[in-house]
Amino acid sequence: MLLADVVATSAAVGATRSRKAKVAAFADLLRRAGDTEPDAVPVVTSYLAGVLRQRRTGLGWRSLQALPDPASEPTLEVSEVDATFERIAQLAGAGSQVARADATRSLFARATVDEQRWLRGIVTGEVRQGALDSLVQEGLAVAGGIPVAVVRRAAMMAGSSVAVATAALSGTEDALAAFTLEVGRPVLPMLASTAPTVESAMAKAGGGEVAVDTKLDGVRIQVHRRGDEVLVVTRSLDDVTSRHPEVVEIARALPCHDIVLDGEVLALGPDGRPRPFQETASRAATVGGTVRLTPAFFDVLHLDGRDLVDAPTAERLAALETVVPEQHRVPRLITADPREAEEFAAQVLKLGHEGVVIKSLTAPYAAGRRGATWVKVKPVHTLDLVVLAVERGSGRRSGWLSNIHLGARGGDEFVMLGKTFKGMTDDILAWQTERFRDLQTDDDGYVVTVRPEQVVEIAFDGVQRSTRYPGGVALRFARVIRYRDDKPPAEADTIDTVRSFLPT
Repeated sequence: MLLADVVATSAAVGATRSRKAKVAAFADLLRRAGDTEPDAVPVVTSYLAGVLRQRRTGLGWRSLQALPDPASEPTLEVSEVDATFERIAQLAGAGSQVARADATRSLFARATVDEQRWLRGIVTGEVRQGALDSLVQEGLAVAGGIPVAVVRRAAMMAGSSVAVATAALSGTEDALAAFTLEVGRPVLPMLASTAPTVESAMAKAGGGEVAVDTKLDGVRIQVHRRGDEVLVVTRSLDDVTSRHPEVVEIARALPCHDIVLDGEVLALGPDGRPRPFQETASRAATVGGTVRLTPAFFDVLHLDGRDLVDAPTAERLAALETVVPEQHRVPRLITADPREAEEFAAQVLKLGHEGVVIKSLTAPYAAGRRGATWVKVKPVHTLDLVVLAVERGSGRRSGWLSNIHLGARGGDEFVMLGKTFKGMTDDILAWQTERFRDLQTDDDGYVVTVRPEQVVEIAFDGVQRSTRYPGGVALRFARVIRYRDDKPPAEADTIDTVRSFLPT
């Protein structure tokens, strides 16, 4: 199958807001792939979701700035594109940088203008087509004539839609039924939706008695143990067992033989308060180090031969308490009283944690989904910052200026803090495209530099130290609230104000 078919489908999906139309486009291409080139189905599935199958390639925007002239006709096939990225991902050692650049130039030289744009987007995670993996699962269901719930269940157990794509296109539910919970095979983690207040979160979760979990500012982990064999994986299901010997030690000490746990690891200070997230993230990304990470588990999916994924939360929490000691369980409150829940949430914040997660006690573990049975509540911080530059959009945002570069006042200059494309409606995109063209001072074909005159209100979840940006800090989960035409740049927040949000 030609890469051009994937690119055309991605463009069609990005051009429509209709969920039904997006799913139909996915289903059509997946059906064609299954009929003509079954071996390419996993690659096509991954590409339609906007991600490479290779987690790390060593490529980024900087290495993709100077591209060769595009090809005039499409000849690239998805299988050879995947094979090229696989070779690039395997390069290491002396000469690898040159070899990577040569392989990249060779690939892009065979790509058309549209293919080059799409390839650059998928490498950098910037494919903007208004579609999530859940829509790809719906496309697989339609193409295979199978209920979407069956596809989602299989993908949950297998850890990805790609892993079940070929089975889904077989047209039989039996092929998907083979994907069950296996100790040692990671499953997609359950996700939480959001609510502005504890009371609204409790209502969203169904009302009545709920679990109010402490939301730790840590790194999500999933732990599988069978006998003495322990596997620790991240939220994205990467194997990080070697980085977490303390977690392996604790898992082996539990009074059970088989178990699958969901939780987080975080660095704690001598007073038991969480250290800055940056310290946790830095330690979690390396082997060894002086910082010790402490695991805190909030769910159990399997215990000694008993699958608990479909069991109600109350049953899973009861099982968790029988096997995991209190010091390694996330602190929680069970209550139906919003006032009690608010008081618990306030105490959680005083202890330096991120917020709370309200959980229905009757819901199963809906892996890979962001539903209403888990609802997180976190305080929202805002800053007034200045736009320093803006990047051209891709996919559904083609033709607009999208990702904005954010700066805070630092004396007579503005200090860059990072970028965001979150929170932008079509109206905002249209407005800022016109606005920033008026402020343009330079355009390298991708990044448009602008006069630092436009103030924007940004919401964020926290501030962390960063060597990537001049100010030494970066915003976590920054998103646009609104543009502030009522404020001049001189009234934007300072870099000192931003730094004041750093955890102590």
